[in-house]
Amino acid sequence: MSQKINRIAVFTSGGDAPGMNAALRAVVRTAAHEKLIVYGIMNGYEGMINGALKKLDVRDVGNIIQRGGTFLKTARSQEFMTKKGREKAFAQLQKLNIDGLVALGGNGTLTGADIFQREHGMPCIGVPCTIDNDLYGTDTTIGFDTAVNTAIEAVDKIRDTAESHNRLFFIEVMGRHAGFIALYTAIGSGAGNVLLPEKETSIHDLVETLKAAEERKRLFNLVIVAEGNKIGSVHEIAKKVEAQMENVDVRVTVIGHLQRGGSPSGYDRLLATRLGYAAVEALIDGHSNVMVGISNNQLKHTPMAYAIKNEKELNMEILHLAEMLSI
Repeated sequence: MSQKINRIAVFTSGGDAPGMNAALRAVVRTAAHEKLIVYGIMNGYEGMINGALKKLDVRDVGNIIQRGGTFLKTARSQEFMTKKGREKAFAQLQKLNIDGLVALGGNGTLTGADIFQREHGMPCIGVPCTIDNDLYGTDTTIGFDTAVNTAIEAVDKIRDTAESHNRLFFIEVMGRHAGFIALYTAIGSGAGNVLLPEKETSIHDLVETLKAAEERKRLFNLVIVAEGNKIGSVHEIAKKVEAQMENVDVRVTVIGHLQRGGSPSGYDRLLATRLGYAAVEALIDGHSNVMVGISNNQLKHTPMAYAIKNEKELNMEILHLAEMLSI
């Protein structure tokens, strides 16, 4: 039989994502409903090592559902990557008789949780919080929808300048090694082209596409560039294209960390609430070392190792749609 859960701890780690606070709220309030004691770990794995835990109740998570970032703070921990660091962290949890963990974060966070559970047997549930949307086992990760909305809003503003001056803009968006933000932003903003890590292309192909758009009397153009694309940095790409196209006014914009902040969208608030609730219920039901997610609008448990190691693929139909509509 699985051990009875009485005291749990929740933490956020890695890059922040809009909706983390909404997920924390759901974890704390679900735990309170189930008569569990819940602690918040400040500053992620680093705080776990240093014993920076504080008891949370429903009042501590009031008025945070609409806030971006994470009220528990987040940090990357080199020490937790060592066996000795993880032993320190486990000892701190034992002092408070913690018997279950909820980890909010992306690939690195879940990797740490997977190793920690295997070494020390601490039941742990992962909640996918990353704007990159690159975790296998869930249709959407917390923060992705808000990041796309932020990027589209920025591109809409850039479009006004591009059209006014007949310019070619290269706009870099985040996403690490995945092109989800870039692809969805390209479709949502009506961009003329998108460069993705998942699709092989070349400067020559890009230039030919842009020249074809010129021949169709497209006087301005927007190219969305995923930061993990295989051609190079957005500045390198713009420079190479400019050298091969005459009389083209080229500009570069890097949207950057604007995509990671801000109030979460309604969709991200709902997703975060569902997954925060599901994480606590999973612990109570005896699950361990799984990530909770949403697939076809249904809650789903995916083994942590699968969520980390399996590659989440872009929907090729959506990619085809982006290419077809960019004429």
